[in-house]
This record gives sequence, C-alpha cells and structure tokens, in this order.
Amino acid sequence: MRIAFKILFFLVSFNVFSQEIAPVSPFQEIDSLYREDQFYFGITYNQFNKVPAGFSQNGISTGINFGFLRDMPINKKRTYAIAIGLGLSYNKWHNNLKTAQIFGVTNYAIVDKNSFSRNKTEQVFVDLPVELRWRNSTPESHKFWRIYTGFKLRYLIFDKSIYNSSETVKVTKNSDFNQIQYGPYIAFGFNTWNLTAYYGLKPVYKSAKTASESLEMKTLNIGLIFYIL
Repeated sequence: MRIAFKILFFLVSFNVFSQEIAPVSPFQEIDSLYREDQFYFGITYNQFNKVPAGFSQNGISTGINFGFLRDMPINKKRTYAIAIGLGLSYNKWHNNLKTAQIFGVTNYAIVDKNSFSRNKTEQVFVDLPVELRWRNSTPESHKFWRIYTGFKLRYLIFDKSIYNSSETVKVTKNSDFNQIQYGPYIAFGFNTWNLTAYYGLKPVYKSAKTASESLEMKTLNIGLIFYIL
C-alpha cells in the first residue's frame, strides 16, 4: 500500500510540474491595430517677422516645447492619421526693443544695441496641437518617414521682459501681449530626427507701439522635434 501511494504521489507531482511549464512560442504576435501615440520634444530658433524700423535681434533666441500626441488612424493601412495633443512651450527673444512701465503704462522704445548688457523677452504657453499625419510605418517597424502638418492653438500663461543697463527694468504680466495665439506648423523627417516650423498668424502684441510705429510682429520658429513612443 505504501508503494502504491508513492507511485500515485510521483504521478500527480509530475503532472502538476508538466502543466506549469508552458511552451514558449518563437513568434511574437503582431499588433495590426497599432497607434503612434507619442511624446514629443522640440528645440527651435525664434525669429520675428514684420518688425519695426531699427529693430534687431542679438544673441540666439531659442525655444523648447514638449508634450503628448494621441494618434487616431483613419485608413486601413494606418499610414494616415489625425492626432490631437497637449503640451508646453517656452520662447525667448534677445532684441533691442526696450519694455518699461511708468505709472502702470507700458512703453516701448528701439534702443541702441550697445547701450545695454542684456534685453530679452520670455513667454510660456500651453499648446493645443491638432495635426494630419502621413507616415510609411508598418506593424513590424517603428522606423519610418513622416510628414505631420497641423494647426496649433497657444495660451499664454507667463511672460517676462528684462532690460539690463545702468538699471534693471523688469516687466511681467504684460497685458499688451495677445494671450491667445495660433498658427500652422509642419514636422517632417525619418525616425527620431525631424525638422519643424511654426508660423504665428496672430501678432505678438495687441495694440502696442513705439513712439512712431505700431508693433505688428509675428513669430517664426524653426528647429528640430523628436518623437518618443
């Protein structure tokens, strides 16, 4: 009887052990319903268009932006898609447009570039991009060519202008800025590395002016954007 119990225990143990080891398939299942949901990070060079007489940029005016894009394919091969996103962007301009406030009134003046040590304007936006996408991606590979073009809505949440000379003049929460800005953009390239450009359709300022000219400047941002799955 004891021998029979040992044999029964051995058979049950072997059966349980054999069930725990599942066969491993050498093939990985392909996701034919993939999406290119992506985090993005961009670096840009910033320039103004439609500038007043005597205006010049000095130094390197740069910007960074980052966020997330939700991908929604619209054809069977998933080479076309619509994407919507949410992000933040920071833009900085070095120039010779002095911003100062006197008794609560903001004044602007074009000054000689040798009369100050630093003069810059900074802005931070919440970005809402909507884009139409083309790419030649496949379920097997995420390295592909892309052309993404769309429209970006921007909401200003922070601004600061600093002028350093014999005195330091700082202006924040400037009500002359257009708080809502927008414009088209494009990104194209291969895999991680992509070129991008954005053009602001709305002027940076509402109705600001120097002593002789209205400020109707618009932004142009050109740079690199990186997509991370």
